[in-house]
Amino acid sequence: MENRSFEFSHALCRLPATSVTDGLRASDHGDPDPIAFAAEHAAYISALRLAGCVVNVLPADESFPDSVFIEDPALVLNGTAIILRPGAASRLGEAAALRPALLENMNDVIDLSTDGYVDGGDILCTDDRVLLGLSARTNLQGAQDLRPIVEGLGYKLVVLQTPPEILHFKTESSLIDAQTVLATPALATSGAFNGLNVIETAVGEDAAANAIRVNADVFLSAGYPKTADMLESAGYSVRILNTRQAALVDGGLSCMSLRYSR
Repeated sequence: MENRSFEFSHALCRLPATSVTDGLRASDHGDPDPIAFAAEHAAYISALRLAGCVVNVLPADESFPDSVFIEDPALVLNGTAIILRPGAASRLGEAAALRPALLENMNDVIDLSTDGYVDGGDILCTDDRVLLGLSARTNLQGAQDLRPIVEGLGYKLVVLQTPPEILHFKTESSLIDAQTVLATPALATSGAFNGLNVIETAVGEDAAANAIRVNADVFLSAGYPKTADMLESAGYSVRILNTRQAALVDGGLSCMSLRYSR
């Protein structure tokens, strides 16, 4: 596809487990409701299909409360899956559990061999670059060991420092076209996006920055009308989705699918 950073033929998702109530979170604002989460997730899958993706849905994995956030243990570039090493101890086994599905659905699977850590939520891909933000979940050793794999797949790895108050690099940034990033004002002015156009989220709507571009559509979380209006005025097709339950366990739109082309 011409724009490999946002044009996808397929997506891989995993249903939320009822154990998601035990999911990791930086701040406790209550537990997600598994039934409400399942409804939000179903709407998310429907949106992916409406955007033109064939969506393969894996069963819930009760052993891993955060396993609905399927993007963190793997990175997909050009149809090749790289099995990562998540930085939270409770999520270390997710990569191995995901491996059979990756072997079935991807063109190739490569294991990241490292003593370090890399979370998929810290990786933002353009058509030719992989921007990796160091964070509490992704360290320099993991980034250094990922570099030769990424370069072998035709991308340049750019290592950045995520501000310490941000969980994941993509918590406050997303790619909305081949040359444009949506980011919070704090991250937009950090120098992370040199050479790219940056649209800043509206005042008071920082959480809107965790969006995803899927073919012609930009998926945006509900509750951020000013940012939605800004994007629509700039010519983007915006699809609003409820992510209230995911947000209770520090999840968002980007982490609930692996998007790729075959």
